[in-house]
Amino acid sequence: MEKRSGMGLAVVLLAAAVAGCGVVSDNGGSKETGQASSGKKSDGKIVIGMSMDTLKEERWQKDRDIFSAKVKELGGEVKVLAANGDDATQMSQAEQLISQGVNVLVVIPHNAEATAQIVEKAHKEGIKVISYDRLIKNSDVDYYVSFDNVRVGEMQAKAITDKVSKGNFVYIGGADTDNNAILFKQGAMNILKPLQDKGDIKIVYDQFSKDWKPEEALKNMENALTANNNNIQAVVAANDGTAGGAIQALTAQGLAGKIPVSGQDADLAAVQRIAEGKQTMTVYKPINAIATKAAEMAISLAKDGKVDGADKKVNNGKIDVPSILLDPISVDKNNLMDTVIKDGFHKVEDVFKNVPKENWPKQ
Repeated sequence: MEKRSGMGLAVVLLAAAVAGCGVVSDNGGSKETGQASSGKKSDGKIVIGMSMDTLKEERWQKDRDIFSAKVKELGGEVKVLAANGDDATQMSQAEQLISQGVNVLVVIPHNAEATAQIVEKAHKEGIKVISYDRLIKNSDVDYYVSFDNVRVGEMQAKAITDKVSKGNFVYIGGADTDNNAILFKQGAMNILKPLQDKGDIKIVYDQFSKDWKPEEALKNMENALTANNNNIQAVVAANDGTAGGAIQALTAQGLAGKIPVSGQDADLAAVQRIAEGKQTMTVYKPINAIATKAAEMAISLAKDGKVDGADKKVNNGKIDVPSILLDPISVDKNNLMDTVIKDGFHKVEDVFKNVPKENWPKQ
């Protein structure tokens, strides 16, 4: 994995090597386990449960660390379990957290539909649930905190169409089980479809990538190139992992850097590719902002039974969920210094490590 966030954090967790194991953390330490430790703290301290889809990607490690540190700062404790992309494991782990009597459960769902059962089980025990970054569908989830994900997709497509306004376009989506992937595509098509209707562009390939896996995006991009005899002018990829897979396929054909590719999450590998000219842009969703806000929401919900400022509504197929939606930021080679580096999300020497030092931006 790439570098960890240097925040002197009290919680250090390692993703389990197999999907059947998780990672549970109490603020004083961590252990790899298939079972959560018993019960709520007898000292009356607020305990927040965090059920995570995965810790295999860099960004989710950052979410976990910042969230845990903020809860601790606010006087609470956090127990984290990561399912490594397995629905049954996430359900089992959520049940473990519920059985401990956590005050609030924060869920980052692997499957937007399947995790509705987690909400139901939590509510039966009087535990309220916050859906984090990804919306839990068809449930009575109490609150949702995320970014404006339709806007993310629009940013991705707009950045690419600003570079290329005509030709054959490829859309490489994320996991079709993730509601965010649906929203990213919706946003992208808000930009792309009118151009296709005008005859300016043609969307010649459009596929989701199972579980957001870069290797699935690689296969998709290879298929798109083969089907179109490499006659591709632009790629809209839903996140940096799928962008990396697409760029791997383009590299094999000598096309990397010649065809614009979007991304999202501002992963280190992606911003390095942007610095090198291989990836056009990424959408930076300041993790410090969402993780901090989610921690504040969880503590407020535990103390007061409600969250102030959740004035947006997002329909999940069953209810209009009270939501807080934060603003994403489009990042390209021109504003790397003013965004991810200025925020301390990445270090300049890491971002530009593959670029000759004489070509680094002045600080």
